[in-house]
Amino acid sequence: MSSQKSPLEKEWLRLLKQEQSYMKKSMEKKDSKLNLFLAGKVPEKLQGTLDNAFSKAFYVVFEKGTGVIEKTYRKEDTEKTYQINEYASRVREDRKSLKAFSKKAAGSCTGNLVLSGVSGIGLGALGIGLPDIVLFTGLVLKSVYQIALNYGFDYMAEKEKLFILVLIQGALAHGEELLIINGKINQYIEKGDWGPTDSLEEGIRTTAGFLSKELLYMKFLQGIPIAGVVGGAYDVIYLKQIVKYAELKYRRRFYDKRRSG
Repeated sequence: MSSQKSPLEKEWLRLLKQEQSYMKKSMEKKDSKLNLFLAGKVPEKLQGTLDNAFSKAFYVVFEKGTGVIEKTYRKEDTEKTYQINEYASRVREDRKSLKAFSKKAAGSCTGNLVLSGVSGIGLGALGIGLPDIVLFTGLVLKSVYQIALNYGFDYMAEKEKLFILVLIQGALAHGEELLIINGKINQYIEKGDWGPTDSLEEGIRTTAGFLSKELLYMKFLQGIPIAGVVGGAYDVIYLKQIVKYAELKYRRRFYDKRRSG
């Protein structure tokens, strides 16, 4: 009996190595000199204000913005592209056809990263911080939506929205917290169930807390004209971080589904 690994198993092993590399780099949180400088200058109430702003932004996008977002990337075209790639990978059964999914998923977010940088810097130059939160949240969700579709997953069900929220948490976490969240995501991928303790409302509240904590100093800085350019520029850095982690986890779901089915 041949011990040679199939193309799918080779890609699965490649994914595991990439995940290990990501986890290793993300375990330790390193505060920048700018964050340390701003630490004593941020108003105490800003954290709570950001918490509420991000929570409201998620509710708005989930309830009213998804249809608008879908028009910006032509959902039906993305679904057709996935079906074509799916058929090709089933017929060819080689690594190149499997890699087409990750290549397409990663490439789909390029425009969002550019827009995030332009909008964040532009609003920062005007000293506009809080109003940028809805736009930033919309770009985060749009990016994850596009990744999901390129791997054949919908995002409308409540448990799928919760999956996206936990992905965002994982992308912003470090240390023991990252290990716990990453394990939780992997368990969901294997079992397809969050359990009775998880709800969309709690997911939104927790994710908003992660974002407000991580972006606290930058949103404070973004509210200062001219100097806010620096704070706004961080939008693209955090979006890129979320996109990278989300792509890894959706690829894991895709391969796990293939391996079990």
